[in-house]
Amino acid sequence: MIKGDSLFGKREDRFRQDAKPVAPLAPPPAPAAVPAPSSTQYGINANAAHAPGSPKSDNLTPEGGSKLIVGPNIKLKGVEITDCDTLVVEGVVEATMDSRVIQIAQHGTFKGKVGIDVAEIHGAFEGELTARERLVVHSTGRVSGTIRYGRLVIEEGGHIDGNIEESPPGASHGARPAVAGTLNPSNV
Repeated sequence: MIKGDSLFGKREDRFRQDAKPVAPLAPPPAPAAVPAPSSTQYGINANAAHAPGSPKSDNLTPEGGSKLIVGPNIKLKGVEITDCDTLVVEGVVEATMDSRVIQIAQHGTFKGKVGIDVAEIHGAFEGELTARERLVVHSTGRVSGTIRYGRLVIEEGGHIDGNIEESPPGASHGARPAVAGTLNPSNV
């Protein structure tokens, strides 16, 4: 039978009243200023050409703009993307979007409806695409569906299939008749 004592000592010892107060910890020292690494320190040359199939974001992303990158092996489905200046698709996106720039990497896929200023396609797009200023389809790019564009650039090997309509900036979408069929620069 255990009375006033316990396995851990006398009761009075466990609740010492004469314990000294603990002094607060001193704040940690301020971190030393570290110079920002130069791009050549890591073997990156800002003026070097981009790897094939990777989006060229240097000249398209607005200064200080918001950017969403959907990386490889990521699937983003059933969303509406808003307030995003640049969307970079390296995985799979099924969404609607109205923004400034979309860049689809070589292994990326976008399915849905997009209203955009500039579209740069290295991978695949399916759905309704309105590129108000410029649509660039690279040699590995595939675009299908309803396509409207201000200016169109297709590299040899790039492919566009569906209802295609030129709509100069400021023009209504019904101003010119749509072209139905396949447009492939290697056939021209």
